[in-house]
Amino acid sequence: MKVDTWEAPGKGPWEIESAHFSRPLSRFVQRPYTDGANRGFRAGAARYGLLLDYLDWQVVNGFMYLQPVAVGAPKGAMGPPPKPVLWLLARVHPKLRARIALSGRAFAERLWRAELQQWDDVDKPAAISAHLAIQAVDVTALSDAELADHIDRCQAHLTKMLYLHHNLTVPSTIAVGDLLAGATEWADVSAGEVLGALQGTSLVSRGFAAEQLESAGKAIVESDDARAQLSGSASPESVLEALCTDRSAGAHVRAYLDTVRYRSVGYDPADANAGELPGMLVRTLRVAVDGSYADKTAADGLPRLRAKIPDRHLNEFDDRLAEARLTNRLRDERSAYSDAWASGLARRALLEAGRRLSSRGRLGAADHGAHLDAAECRTLLLDGRGPDSNEVASRVAWRQTQTVDSAPQFLRAKPAPPPEVGVLPAAARRPVSAFNAVYAHIFNVPDMPNSETVLRGLPVNVGVYEGPARVVHDSADFERVQRGDVLVTRMTSPHFNVVLPLLGAIVTDRGGQLSHAAIVAREYGIPGIVGTREATARIVDGARVRVDGSSGEVRLLA
Repeated sequence: MKVDTWEAPGKGPWEIESAHFSRPLSRFVQRPYTDGANRGFRAGAARYGLLLDYLDWQVVNGFMYLQPVAVGAPKGAMGPPPKPVLWLLARVHPKLRARIALSGRAFAERLWRAELQQWDDVDKPAAISAHLAIQAVDVTALSDAELADHIDRCQAHLTKMLYLHHNLTVPSTIAVGDLLAGATEWADVSAGEVLGALQGTSLVSRGFAAEQLESAGKAIVESDDARAQLSGSASPESVLEALCTDRSAGAHVRAYLDTVRYRSVGYDPADANAGELPGMLVRTLRVAVDGSYADKTAADGLPRLRAKIPDRHLNEFDDRLAEARLTNRLRDERSAYSDAWASGLARRALLEAGRRLSSRGRLGAADHGAHLDAAECRTLLLDGRGPDSNEVASRVAWRQTQTVDSAPQFLRAKPAPPPEVGVLPAAARRPVSAFNAVYAHIFNVPDMPNSETVLRGLPVNVGVYEGPARVVHDSADFERVQRGDVLVTRMTSPHFNVVLPLLGAIVTDRGGQLSHAAIVAREYGIPGIVGTREATARIVDGARVRVDGSSGEVRLLA
């Protein structure tokens, strides 16, 4: 795949989305994102009366680019209007006035509580039911026409799940942003100190199947045969098969594997599912058996944090903290129970199509099926029309060799910063401050100097850890992760959680204090540093490194 130009997808400035996608998106997932994610975020922002109407997600040469679109602003506007104009617009523009009134009600009524209840009682159970219905289909038994229909169903399902995920972006983060904005205004505290107070509030961030893994570990301990199988030298596939058939531990091991088998470890059906990484799963079960999976905890810094908050703001701080702790789990749960599962199920169907097409000489390998869109799968399966094997192979090579570092960061121009909160009406300031805090601490990467032996970033969880670096560029690299490794990667997704029990520390190129890497490092209680910008380029796989989660420094030792 050859790319000669980088054309902006519309008017105005565009910025590459670098906090979630490290590589180009596959064809299959592009439309679900630009449709489902766009509509979902817009619906959620409207319920909370945000002055940001939506984030426009568009794909250029496989890379995702974003453009914030404000309420009442023409699409492609170069930035917010001048302060006097903005002040006047916020008071007389009917749409802006209505949104500001709505945001006041959302905060007064704590709308996020009702949305969390809706998630627990309605949305999550419905999503699980839909996933299980698709998972129950034996794709190998389908005819070509039935498989094409099933792939269409998977794409529609993924679109729906991405809508659900992004429809919950604002309710899952607004209370956390409100806490951040308030605490950092009232006291000389860092975002990391504030977010450390949320540790222990998101079980899913410790690993999607944390409970099932611990149960499997305990069951294996109680079975002599299962322990012998797990500690033996057989292939990972053979070990897992033997564990699943063990008389006493088998049911618990199967429950764990069934929970993670069709979960993507990335954001894309082109990324491997956990079930395709048997070595990683065996090593994770070994960690569960010795009990160390549940031993890692973070220091409680809340007393020190509260001591820094002025007395006149302490009640308000405690109130905002309680709301943030209540809703924090929704941030990763919405992904684990929506698009992570849907993406994995889509991959299963695409790999079956790839197996059939590669056997007919239409694709170079079975896993190239994950680089087709749904329409291409249909025509290739039913009448042989569609891209030839060389074209699909070039897509695979493009995705495997290109990263966000090789694409332009901006198209047309750098987007203007959000408007200063002080120029807005008082009723709009709190919600805007909350969302701005979230946006900044997900995407902003610090610009700190690195040297030949020391990399600097944002410290996201305390502690010092020394161990071998495992540089992970894509999902297949997880099969190389060993117990005690320092994960070095461009960025993580919530779906990386399945590998957490093996890790000693996390280091990323991208992301801020609210990135997924920061959340899982805090929740799992391991040192973490994000936003080093150059870790994957500077650190050699296998090199020994020291990660200082207090200073934010990664030191190369050998």
